[in-house]
Amino acid sequence: MTINKTLNENKLTVGIGGRLDTVTAPELEKELNDSLEGITDLVLDISELDYISSAGLRVLLSAQKTMNKQGSMTVTGANEAIMEIFDVTGFVDLLNIQ
Repeated sequence: MTINKTLNENKLTVGIGGRLDTVTAPELEKELNDSLEGITDLVLDISELDYISSAGLRVLLSAQKTMNKQGSMTVTGANEAIMEIFDVTGFVDLLNIQ
């Protein structure tokens, strides 16, 4: 998995690539936890993400809960396979997906 962060004032864009699964989810969770203080706009660019497991979904949900308290979170670039996972799990109703 690759993680690329771009900070612009209070907006953090996090690009995630590869596989977000049981092995890599803790790494993303730590990166987000370490980076979200003072952030009011979080954008998760998953255009390079190939796969997401339930562990990855949990990290996204946790980030969404944090951002609900301090601003907004948007998920962009989901491919067809990832969108199907979001749809089946009900995450289309929980996340702002563009």
